[in-house]
Amino acid sequence: MNFTFTDEQRSIREVAAQLADEKLAPRAAEYDESEEFTWQSVKELAELGFLGMTVPEEYGGVGADQVTYALAMEEVSRGCAATSVTMTVQNSLVNWPIMYAGSEEQKKRYLPKLASGEWLGCYGLSEPAVGSDPGALSTTAVEDGDYYILNGSKNFISNGGVADLAIIWATVDREARHKGIATFIVEKGTPGFSAGKSEHKLGIHGSNTVQLYFENCRVAKANVLAAPGEGFKLAMKTLDGGRIGVAAQAVGIAQAAHDYSVKYALERQAFGKPISDLQAIQWKIADNAMQIEAARLLTLQAADLKDKGLPYTEQAAMAKLFASQAANFVTSNAVQILGGYGYLRDYPVERFFRDARITEIYEGTSEIQRLVISGQELKKRR
Repeated sequence: MNFTFTDEQRSIREVAAQLADEKLAPRAAEYDESEEFTWQSVKELAELGFLGMTVPEEYGGVGADQVTYALAMEEVSRGCAATSVTMTVQNSLVNWPIMYAGSEEQKKRYLPKLASGEWLGCYGLSEPAVGSDPGALSTTAVEDGDYYILNGSKNFISNGGVADLAIIWATVDREARHKGIATFIVEKGTPGFSAGKSEHKLGIHGSNTVQLYFENCRVAKANVLAAPGEGFKLAMKTLDGGRIGVAAQAVGIAQAAHDYSVKYALERQAFGKPISDLQAIQWKIADNAMQIEAARLLTLQAADLKDKGLPYTEQAAMAKLFASQAANFVTSNAVQILGGYGYLRDYPVERFFRDARITEIYEGTSEIQRLVISGQELKKRR
């Protein structure tokens, strides 16, 4: 890829960095403590067009490319990981499948509201008994005239309790497994559709996570996003792109932890000198910098391939796997650099450490990423 960013890419990155430094980071600890959804920060994302970054301008979006989106995601995540969850869900998991698979009527109806931030969306694939095996979905969709009747539940749904619409995967034929899955757009307020209580999580406290319930929920056929048999393919394609967003999020969290720990090491005195003079600390700083840079380059490579219309499934999985592991490695080192202070909530590295953990789990666990990568590698040689 060309590692020279355009003026537009640099400009948007600078805007995102300014937002992170001046508004998001100062409020991040408050959201973490209160566990309230980051409404004010999300409003600021919307005002900058960050909730519709890759949506074409004709549908009210910014029309930016994936590299630009990844750069902005990293900066927003550096400021507040909980806020960036909403940004990646909206762009990668909601806007994109509608852009890719939606009818013209669906695009005109939903994308302007989503791109402007008037509406928030969520992505419903995982279920209480189904995580990494989406072919075994138990949420059902039964055809009934001009409608489908949905019954079942979805689990660990980011934005689920605050969303105005949900992209939902359900099976019309459980025996057919992945070949029997369809995708639906379900609007808030649809009878039979409800959200559960907000989950109490290890990290990203300002992000809303709930279960969704469907009890004889009637969804018009006009709201079918992917027909039976095509839903599984759409879910996998959507997750490919979503992994770029999570990778960028992980890089941002790691960068925030690295920045703070380096600043601390330069100021903290031990044995009559800054601890940054100690080789043990220097090695941690070097390892952290290397992990972040490698993760960033993998993420931008995957984004660049997607922009060029080239295959990027393997590269997105590599980026997500490596970046999420790097975030956990770097934040752990940052805690260690601060020592006892790193274990206190008074210092942000404790929050970075907790926020990083989820990046190895959602949108495909690290184990699933290894399966994707190995599958692609074996496919090349068969």
